[in-house]
Formats: sequence, structure tokens, C-alpha cells
Amino acid sequence: MPKKQKFPYLVGSKWTSQQKMFGWRHFQVVNRKNQGKWVFAEMVAACDPEARFWINANSLKDRSQWLAGWQSLQEMAELETADV
Repeated sequence: MPKKQKFPYLVGSKWTSQQKMFGWRHFQVVNRKNQGKWVFAEMVAACDPEARFWINANSLKDRSQWLAGWQSLQEMAELETADV
């Protein structure tokens, strides 16, 4: 039986950074790379295809850094107050 793939829905997923990165907050995963036990995601800014970088996919689980989907600043503030 084949080994279960980590992060099977990674490519195409959308993320909001809690802090601006390269001047942007909204990113989409356009590529993935497996290196040994690590999985990396290539992130591209929604408004600027030139703003791209690779990130360890595990860091996307950290809600203090990333939120799933594209969130507005108001939604981010509401989520922050709900977590307190």
C-alpha cells in the first residue's frame, strides 16, 4: 500500500500572512517540493506574480503566522479577538 502523501491539497490552496511579506498578505501555493521528510510550498502573492518564495509547509499550520484562505484585515482582527 502506498504511503499517504503529506499535505495532499497544498497546491492551489490560498493563505493570508499575519505579517506583510514582500509587501503583500495574500498568497497562493503554486508548486510543492518534497525533500526527504520535508514538504515545501512555493507561495506567490495574489496581486504580484513576481513576489514568490518557498516555505516549509509545516509553518502554514502556525496560526500566528498564517491563516487558511484569504482573510480581510477585519476578519483577521475578529479571529484574533475570538482566540483570546
